[in-house]
Amino acid sequence: MGNPVVYFEIGGADDDTLRRFYSELFGWGLESLPPGGYTVVDTRAGAGINGGIGRSSDGTPWSTFYVEAEDLQAVLDKAESLGGKTVVPVTVIPNVVIWAMFSDPDGLLVGLYKSGDGMTNTPSTGGNGAPIDWFEVLGTDGNRTWAFYSELFGWKSNGRGPYWLVDTGAGRGINGGVGSGGDSTWATVYAHVPDVDVTINRSQGLGGMREYGPNQVDDHMGTAAILDPAGNVVGIYEHKH
Repeated sequence: MGNPVVYFEIGGADDDTLRRFYSELFGWGLESLPPGGYTVVDTRAGAGINGGIGRSSDGTPWSTFYVEAEDLQAVLDKAESLGGKTVVPVTVIPNVVIWAMFSDPDGLLVGLYKSGDGMTNTPSTGGNGAPIDWFEVLGTDGNRTWAFYSELFGWKSNGRGPYWLVDTGAGRGINGGVGSGGDSTWATVYAHVPDVDVTINRSQGLGGMREYGPNQVDDHMGTAAILDPAGNVVGIYEHKH
């Protein structure tokens, strides 16, 4: 069984702007944690994963996902042995969370959560928020990127690239994709929206920009990505029956 992807996180120097952007764009519910500087996101989608919006102390923006593990230090050590680097050592916030972060061989940021922490709760039902139900890692070398994550987390795929459809094997959290992005590299998440074109246009009206797309995957699915006001890449996709 592989490690599940259970949480997403988006941040920047101006978290107020990001809160407004995502609550209006995706209909997410937000709750600020005292004493401020971090906001818990309930997508209110009834599916997928929840996340958070943070404030960057040095102005650096980020968007990423968190992977659950029992022994965070062991994962950090293994990541370093595979060419990664510890960015945030194992950090304990009493009665809240135990977490850490590393960068992969391309410098892409990914988080770790200690198993059992309550911040990875399921999105509430009854709302109309856009679910986050897909993650994606695009590196400069898809084969190297897939080798790194499959070895680190025990993820599996039936494919052989250049884009690996990932089944974490955990039976919870979300699945995703790993591949090669060439000059465009990121570790991020995707929101399932009713209409990609409408969402791109709305994001631009809220201070975002188009990163790519829309790209038609098949007769039913289209994908794209936006840049939020902090410059973070976040994916969107539609799936029409």
